[in-house]
Amino acid sequence: MKTLKKRRLENKTDYGKRLMFLKSEKPRVVFRKTNKYVSAQYVTSKETKDNVEIGVNSVQLLKHGWPKEFGGSLKSLPASYLVGLLMGRKILKEKKETPIADFGMIRSLHKSKIFAFLKGLVDAGVKIKHEGKIFPSEDRISGKHLKEDFSKIFEKIKLNIMEDKSASSKNGSLKE
Repeated sequence: MKTLKKRRLENKTDYGKRLMFLKSEKPRVVFRKTNKYVSAQYVTSKETKDNVEIGVNSVQLLKHGWPKEFGGSLKSLPASYLVGLLMGRKILKEKKETPIADFGMIRSLHKSKIFAFLKGLVDAGVKIKHEGKIFPSEDRISGKHLKEDFSKIFEKIKLNIMEDKSASSKNGSLKE
């Protein structure tokens, strides 16, 4: 009988996927959800050692104009899209190689947060293979489905990210 590794039993690591990512020798964009935030990292691997080169967390959206009263929704669909947009801008600014997407053990449901994040990367200009039908609708991405219409604030934040020159800091930490 084969025993499973500890991280596999805890649903933290899929070793088959990880091996494929390592064999590809390409950098990857890792997207993770927590109870409060979403985060993304640009990771390169050398000899199975991961090196985080760029890190973005949804807390960083506060300095781009995210209203404090929406603080609890820093893990929402619009926040996921904006984190993807911010990550894409940093990747292009630092002229990094095109990555592959790594969603880890998150279930891949069409039109969910992970695909909103992927749409943010694509809209920033990162060339990642994708199908357009898996992305959420523009109304959901901009926050029109929320109790309070978030779309006007969303557009301001999106413009701030697209025009921001400080968004390309080389600090790879998740907390700023």
